[in-house]
Amino acid sequence: MLVLSRRTGESLVIGDDVIVTVLEIKGDGGVRLGIDAPRTTRVHRAEVYAAVKAANADASRAGADPSEGQVEQLLSMAARRGEPTQPGRATIP
Repeated sequence: MLVLSRRTGESLVIGDDVIVTVLEIKGDGGVRLGIDAPRTTRVHRAEVYAAVKAANADASRAGADPSEGQVEQLLSMAARRGEPTQPGRATIP
């Protein structure tokens, strides 16, 4: 794992086309990041990614699409965090 120190307004580049910028450092230890990436690049928080993978694995074992309840749960989780529920660019808190 690469460990970097960055200040508010500073960025790092991943590959040729992903830029991560520190937008805010909060007093409680939280950090707001802005991620500029092509629309074809998927960007998720780790816990959302894990939930999506688990739902996909469950659906493939059942041989069906994820249940309406699973989809609603994932959308609700994203909405509580202020994430868009449609594809696009976003600032991730």
